[in-house]
Amino acid sequence: MEVAQTHIKVQPIAESRLSQIDMNDIPFGRVFSDHMLVARYRDGKWQEVQIEPYGPLPMAPSVSSLNYGQAVFEGMKAHRAPSGAPVLFRPQDNFRRINQSAARLCMPPVPEDIFMDGLRELIRLDSAWVPSAEQGALYIRPLMFATDEYIGVKASESYIFCIFTCPVGPYYAEPVSLLASKDYVRAAIGGTGSAKAAGNYAAALLPDRLAKAQGYNNILWLDGREQQYIEECGTMNVFFVIDDTVITPRLTGTILPGITRNSVLQLLQDHGYKVETRPISIYEVQEAFHEGRLQDAFGTGTAATITHIARIGFGGEDITLPAVAERKVSNWLKDTLYQIRTGQQSDPYGWVEGV
Repeated sequence: MEVAQTHIKVQPIAESRLSQIDMNDIPFGRVFSDHMLVARYRDGKWQEVQIEPYGPLPMAPSVSSLNYGQAVFEGMKAHRAPSGAPVLFRPQDNFRRINQSAARLCMPPVPEDIFMDGLRELIRLDSAWVPSAEQGALYIRPLMFATDEYIGVKASESYIFCIFTCPVGPYYAEPVSLLASKDYVRAAIGGTGSAKAAGNYAAALLPDRLAKAQGYNNILWLDGREQQYIEECGTMNVFFVIDDTVITPRLTGTILPGITRNSVLQLLQDHGYKVETRPISIYEVQEAFHEGRLQDAFGTGTAATITHIARIGFGGEDITLPAVAERKVSNWLKDTLYQIRTGQQSDPYGWVEGV
């Protein structure tokens, strides 16, 4: 694949909408910043790259992404450091992961200069939209989708890659309740479970709605073969603390390899916690609960960061977790990651990058 020399054209908005926004009351994912980056791929190479005012992208109803789901995305955040400058958390990992997802869906890789240079320029341009650390963060959504106007079943030959942003508060304001059910499966071996593909989330919407109708916030997915091994939540990777051991499901190709998950594992291992990445069944968690050995459970993700799990419904009963104030592991992780992400604590890993 030929890669054209990147030159980012900037078309600034005439007047910012920021003055209309109350940063102390931000609904998650509904208020969008002034600009977006748009890059187009056709004729075997990436073409023009432009930052332009946020707005609709015209497309025909026949485009491949609408008909066959060729679409992948990422989720990342910019925080405001004590100096006032925006900082990014592990952006190179998001760059690598979107290309891993693209490869699984037979899409061309996004060049590093388009992704990274375009991202930095976009955040610099809309830096005023980054909330203070106390208010929240600037959520960043890189997205790539197929644009061929053709309804034959084949990989598209043209694509749009874009990045848009939105200021956000917490995704989950309170500890969450999850429902573990055998009625639906998120992913199977050999499928797209490890890719951040749009279709994965579409298939989860009905089970999510049914869980909410029963009083839960989301689904806790079980494996597709034996329907007992925990995989992930709809928006998060999951961790359990049993007998002072932190356990998270092993990546098997059916679980999204979370960047926050990876960060949590690094922090736990470097601070002397006993950590296991292995299959963990819902029955093991249920048994540990009945025996008083289940100390903590939490989810990890870019939007969720560290989210406490309050209860898990399974088999007609609720597995109820200890009070949040009693949870040593997840509280420490939540505070430590927040301090590192916002530049308030030293970053020995090189995870944080200034813009």
